[in-house]
Amino acid sequence: MCGIAGIIKTQNSKYTISKELLKAMSDVIEHRGPDSDGQWISKTGNAGFAFRRLAIIDLSPRGNQPMTLSDGRYTIVFNGEIYNHLELRKELEKKGYVYKSNTDTETILYGYKEWDSNLLKKMLGMWAFAIWDEEKQELFASRDRIGIKPFYFLQNQGNFIFGSEIKSILKYDNYHPEINFDELPIYLTLGASSKDNTLFQSI
Repeated sequence: MCGIAGIIKTQNSKYTISKELLKAMSDVIEHRGPDSDGQWISKTGNAGFAFRRLAIIDLSPRGNQPMTLSDGRYTIVFNGEIYNHLELRKELEKKGYVYKSNTDTETILYGYKEWDSNLLKKMLGMWAFAIWDEEKQELFASRDRIGIKPFYFLQNQGNFIFGSEIKSILKYDNYHPEINFDELPIYLTLGASSKDNTLFQSI
């Protein structure tokens, strides 16, 4: 288990993404990944990622996140495991991609560069990830088909805030938590919230 979090600005947002905010979003989910943490802000300041790592596949620092391709275009935070990543790696290496780690994270990055969103059709596993495209100034995020790995998000004042847990989103200072009363009866009846909403308004 690892933990991801981040914030993306739209063209209308005047919000300043800070390393302090990202560190706070990461620290509050330390239990998801005690091995290392990382924060990253794009050159434009329009995107920021935070990560907590539980090292499993590649125990070296080469597997730390956020992970950015050498050309600087794509940066990822990823929680999960891609079961067929070695198969995909061989396919990508044949296309000329040179790996610097043994991680499935790097496979997702190269796979997205090669196949765009069609990568998802090739992946088998459980995941929640976000990829920032510095060239297009665009975010691509995905959660596995069943929803094993959580991906919570909030849209607020021109900002898109996400995290593996809601407590990361609550570190964003422009959001004032309110109860989602429409969701309350579902939770009290079923003991869980619905697939589209949480007990927090707008998350």
